[in-house]
Amino acid sequence: MFLRRKHSRRHPVLAFLIQVIIFLGLYFALRTWMQREMISGPAPETTAIALSGQPVSLRQYRGEPLLLHFWASWCKICKFEQGAIASIEKDWPVLTVAMQSGDKKEVASFLKDRGLEWETLVDESGALAKRYGVAGVPASFVIDGQGQIRFKEIGYTTSWGLRARLWLAKLMASHSGDKIIEGNPLEKSLNPN
Repeated sequence: MFLRRKHSRRHPVLAFLIQVIIFLGLYFALRTWMQREMISGPAPETTAIALSGQPVSLRQYRGEPLLLHFWASWCKICKFEQGAIASIEKDWPVLTVAMQSGDKKEVASFLKDRGLEWETLVDESGALAKRYGVAGVPASFVIDGQGQIRFKEIGYTTSWGLRARLWLAKLMASHSGDKIIEGNPLEKSLNPN
């Protein structure tokens, strides 16, 4: 018995490393599975009327990375993440999409009650979310200045994590020589009027 204890204490670091590797493997496998339907590549051109009443197009955001953030008023994790998104909005372009959260009046009331002044599109039916492959919220896309989706996340993400992705998207676009994609085959309008 004494020998077993001594033997089991010889490799605690190895045992810990194995547990960390197993945990990270499971984490990344789950993350990949959760993001399986989210799109990659060129961001679908989106044109809609924002809550402010102004027309909004993803083309307006070309030149700098954009955080496209899908959320819902009924989502508890989204409410927890609101501070992070509001913080990022002060330094980076952010466009949010209220997915299946009611009509414009209900979404406007929700944002006003929380003191949020986000540029927001109302996706009452979930059509825009479907085009991006978003099946759950919160979900975020980091789109570089040329309209390419560089990162996608589902679930809670810290403001520092999103800021790092925005910065990396800017760095990647400036070093890759990407060109703005004209005539994107995914180009559609949320509001065809």
